[in-house]
Amino acid sequence: MGKNLAPKCKQCRRLGEKLLLKGERCSTPKCAMLKRNYVPGIHGPKGKKRSSDYGLQLAEKQKARKIYNLMEKQFRLIFEKAQKKTGDTGKNFLKLLEMRLDNVIFRSGFGASHTQARQLVNHGHFTVNNRKVDVPSFTVKVGDVIKIKKASSKNRFFRDLGERMKKAELPSWIHFDATDLSLKVLHEPGENDMPKNVNVQMIIEFYSK
Repeated sequence: MGKNLAPKCKQCRRLGEKLLLKGERCSTPKCAMLKRNYVPGIHGPKGKKRSSDYGLQLAEKQKARKIYNLMEKQFRLIFEKAQKKTGDTGKNFLKLLEMRLDNVIFRSGFGASHTQARQLVNHGHFTVNNRKVDVPSFTVKVGDVIKIKKASSKNRFFRDLGERMKKAELPSWIHFDATDLSLKVLHEPGENDMPKNVNVQMIIEFYSK
């Protein structure tokens, strides 16, 4: 599977928006968007270029793709799946993105970034309904219970998870049980649970050309 190896801070600077690609670092003064809030390049700060409608739609699609840490083929397949479902394509698209296992791990605070959450899933640290799942694209369903695998509970990454979760802000559709450090999907994400910095209509227009 392909990987996006481009420097994460440059990706944010290129799009002119903080995408939280480096987890906790993005909330510190070290964030590149605070230190160098301009498009990367050897010539330093320059004025913004005027973009066409296509350019704006492309930028919005690229931004959403980077937020969810997906390659173009994966992103497009999810969009096509959303088109086939009944109802609003935009809402279906965001629901499918939000209900990926790696995204649930990130949204819950188990992973500091989408990249880290995907790595944790890939390494087989979690079970869904007591079955090991190591596929980041796995789609969770209402009622699913996600737990840290017993063998992984002693991993140094999870040692202070209980304390970290006290500060975490979970979305309304995910419940955290502090007794066994498990997550439960209460319902599908609603409109208020969707990312506010993604204009899904522009993505639909981009793929409709």
